[in-house]
Order: sequence, then structure tokens, then C-alpha cells
Amino acid sequence: MLEDQSAARRDLPLRSKLRRGIFILPSFITTLSFFCGFYALIASFNGDYYHAAIAIILAGLFDFLDGKVARLTNTATNFGMEYDSLSDLMSFGIAPGFLVYSWALQPYGRLGWMAAFLYVICGALRLARFNTLAHSGLGQGRFVGLPIPGAAMVVASMVIMTKDFFLLEKLPPMVLVATVYALAFLMVSNIRYFSAKQLDFSRRRPFSILVFMVLAIYILAVMPELMLFIVTVGYAVSGPIEWAVSKLLHRDITAPETPRPQHK
Repeated sequence: MLEDQSAARRDLPLRSKLRRGIFILPSFITTLSFFCGFYALIASFNGDYYHAAIAIILAGLFDFLDGKVARLTNTATNFGMEYDSLSDLMSFGIAPGFLVYSWALQPYGRLGWMAAFLYVICGALRLARFNTLAHSGLGQGRFVGLPIPGAAMVVASMVIMTKDFFLLEKLPPMVLVATVYALAFLMVSNIRYFSAKQLDFSRRRPFSILVFMVLAIYILAVMPELMLFIVTVGYAVSGPIEWAVSKLLHRDITAPETPRPQHK
């Protein structure tokens, strides 16, 4: 009995070290996302817009992983949330804003950099609102407004799509101005967006969903730039489409029936 207790005491420092190591893991992944965002900023400054877009995509992958790792290892902390928000502002706010300005909006002068600034400030407001809802316990379920990583993925996929699929150096600037303004509005809107937390892989699903997933993987492998563009833009417009459909259905259900004229 005494030997068991002494062995348990010897294991305590090891367990505490492992515990501290687990806390380091999600923060390290967040640092990788931060690094990708900073690299995207440097690449945009040097005119390498293609690799800047790829760095933003990688930052999105690391941003997805750090939250998953933190939840799986039960190491989610307030420090990790704040650090993740700072990383998101760099990787999905400042870096995409500077990328889209350097890539195509610079010739528009004040209109161009004001569009980029509007994107960045709306992204910061989106993050601040998300943190406020999370701390108050109201951040469960669907996202309120387009998540800032989703907006950044649209910008990055447009750059990659233009280079690889259309074989162009840049899109018409007015298209990008309209896209940036739309993304900024969607981030600060009250439109609800689907959250990955709503996925429940333990429940039974129709066989058709598996077939759809296999088809999606096939398209991703054959034409990754096209699939990435479709997924990111599709997610960005899914919120407004669902909102418009729900409004129309609600109006159809609740609107009083118009009386028909009676013919005498």
C-alpha cells in the first residue's frame, strides 16, 4: 500500500508535465496559423499573391485543427481563445485585406484601400462579437455572421482560381470591390451560418451522403482550385440564401389570404 502511494507521488510531476505539454499543443498550432498569416502578408508585399493565398488556406487548416485539438484534449482556455482571436485577425483579417489591395485594388486609390480597410475592421468587429457571445455562453450553435476564416477563404480561393483555372493575373477590380464589400457586410450581419460543431458523425446517415462525400473528394483531387472556390463561395452565400428562403416561407405561411372578389 505504501509502495503504491509513493509510486503515485512520483507520477505526479510527470502527469503535471504532460498536462502542461497538452496545453502547449493547441497554442503551437495557433502559432502555425499566425505564422502563415504573417507569411501571406510578406508574400503579398513582395508581389507573390499566389503563395500568399496558399498561406491563408494553410492558416485556415491550422485554425480548424487548434480548436479540435483543444476540445479533444480538454485544454480549451481563455488564453487560448484570445490568442486564437489575435491569430485570426492577422491570418484572416489583415493578411487577406492587404492581399486583395495589393493584388487588384491598388489602382483605385482611396476606394481600393478603404474597401480593404472595411474588410479588416468588419473582421475585427466579427471577432469581438464572437468572443463576447462565447464568454456569455451564447455562442453555441450557429454562427452569427459570416466567420472571418470563411471570408478569408473566399479571397484566397479567388486568387488561386484566377491563376490556375482562368490563367489570369487578376480579376476586374470592380468585381473584387463588390466582393470585399459584400464579405464585410456578411461578417457583421445577423445572418446565421452553419457551424461544424453541429455535425454529429455518430448518427446514422443516408447512403447518398457518403456517395456525395466521395464525389466531392474526387472533384477536389482532380480540380482542387475549382472545388475550393465552389466550397468557399457556396458557404458564404449559404447564409443569405437560407435567410431569404426562410423569410419567403414564413411570409407564405403567416401572410393573410387575400380575399377574392365576389362576382355577383
